[in-house]
Amino acid sequence: MNTLKEAQAEVIEDFSMYDEWLDKYEYLIDLGHKLEPFPEELKTEDRLIKGCQSRVWLDTAVEGDRLVFRADSDAIITKGIISLLIGVYSGRTAREIAEDDFSFVEQLGLRENLSPTRANGLASMIETIRETARKHC
Repeated sequence: MNTLKEAQAEVIEDFSMYDEWLDKYEYLIDLGHKLEPFPEELKTEDRLIKGCQSRVWLDTAVEGDRLVFRADSDAIITKGIISLLIGVYSGRTAREIAEDDFSFVEQLGLRENLSPTRANGLASMIETIRETARKHC
């Protein structure tokens, strides 16, 4: 498995291949379609990320010293965003995640190119992942 910084750099590189934000949205949609199926029985209130306009579920499993995330959303771009985040952070130690500044998201330019409600949802997703990691440190 590559390092956290390497995984973040790969995402930045993937995003930089596209000049137009319409193409970047298509990339996010594609990520959402590739997300592994999320069991219906896990779509519970306690797994919902608060602060998202769309419904976003995040499930966390502990495997050894690693956190493994699974997620789903009822909105395709939001599903792509959570897919991007868990693609970078799933399988990492709680300490790695908790100590990360998530600055690669800023480097993508994602926040300023999302609607205000989606940007708030992104912030909620990041905070939920960060808080989950802190609880397991």
